[in-house]
Amino acid sequence: MKSKQSPPFRFRTHTAQQFHKNIPAVISLYVLVLLAVLAMFAPLLANELPWYIKYEGENYFPAFSWKKNYIVKHQDGSSEKLQLDITDWKKIPAEKIIWAPVVYSPGKSDYNNANYKCPTCDQKFIDSNGSEIEMPGRFRHWLGTGNRGDDLLTGLIHGSRISLTIGFLSMGIATLIGILLGAFAGFFGDHTLTITRGRLVFTIIGIFFGWFYASQLRGETVSGGSDNTANSLLSEFLLRMLIFFLVVIIFSFLGKYVTMFKWLNRKIHIHIDGLISRLIEIMVSLPLFILILTIAAISKPSIYNVMVIIGLTNWTGIARLTRAEMLRVRQQEFIQSAQALGYSPFRIMLRHALPNALAPALISVSFGIANAILIESSLSFLGIGVPQDVTTWGSLLSAGHGNFSAWWLVVFPGLCIFITVTAYNLIGEGLRDAMDPKMMR
Repeated sequence: MKSKQSPPFRFRTHTAQQFHKNIPAVISLYVLVLLAVLAMFAPLLANELPWYIKYEGENYFPAFSWKKNYIVKHQDGSSEKLQLDITDWKKIPAEKIIWAPVVYSPGKSDYNNANYKCPTCDQKFIDSNGSEIEMPGRFRHWLGTGNRGDDLLTGLIHGSRISLTIGFLSMGIATLIGILLGAFAGFFGDHTLTITRGRLVFTIIGIFFGWFYASQLRGETVSGGSDNTANSLLSEFLLRMLIFFLVVIIFSFLGKYVTMFKWLNRKIHIHIDGLISRLIEIMVSLPLFILILTIAAISKPSIYNVMVIIGLTNWTGIARLTRAEMLRVRQQEFIQSAQALGYSPFRIMLRHALPNALAPALISVSFGIANAILIESSLSFLGIGVPQDVTTWGSLLSAGHGNFSAWWLVVFPGLCIFITVTAYNLIGEGLRDAMDPKMMR
């Protein structure tokens, strides 16, 4: 009689099961998915352009159109030009019309309801006859308006794109730096990594040139052409990272073949663990928020600058966790087996050691994204870092600073920041508990 064997232990399955038992973490995950969907479809959810309109017998889709204007022919033979960006579509006597759920766009003002209209205040609307009437429910500002009549709900929806994107991309920079530096420090230590002087010098030169071409020169090229959307931010970020690493790799490759001077060909030990550990200690000892404020105040207002500043100042925790795990993993038997097979140190580090040392660092990323959103909101609230024409949750909070009676400009953006940061922290705690070996039974 065959005995029933229990399924083999799988760490991923066990982690997922433990995470699903954490109800607050699961709810937080659903909240973040909802926020991500809102951010992804923000142009469709909050847009003053109708999704569909039937006017003078013709069908139009302004919200999905790439055109700048429509030419409408009337029955009497005359024609009318509808320019998409300035036409007041709410006054057009359409035969059929389908609006977005929120009928306002960011940066567009409703001057009939300017000077801080609260959510329950009487709001005005000018109909197609030019008469002032009570605001129809379809066009009402449900969360109130700002000084120029900006719809707050629209700002929150579109601000989620910028806030979430900055959180993800800035922590992407911090994660990349922290994991690479932590892996090198923990795996190679102080007496393992050797390199020729020529290659070291060229690599350092390549870092400066890579930063110049990826940040400064590329920034001048695209200035004024970026639309600050999530897709453009992500594509621009990836392009800059590609340029940076490509330049560094090219210079490092050239340094490998420098043979003209014996001094440059001499191999040296790099005390990389000591160097990175001292760098971490210096970064940790600095007042980071003051440093971020200083850099953001003297640099050109730009979303990219904010992401880079946050990313360059928040990698230390990830680096320390990765270094500690690499110190443990490099002593494992499968690493010694790979060394006995003759694999290169970089292959062993990247393909065998690093995947087994990432779990603690990934937990820290969740907390880091929450911290990055808080930093960006603080910078936007102070009016530095992000350009004034970009709507973020922090800039909406700053708008409420001009009128203390406009409580809705403080409460609703503050709730969005609080809910998002709390959700990330709860997910991070859930992942930490799920991956804790003490929780295994």
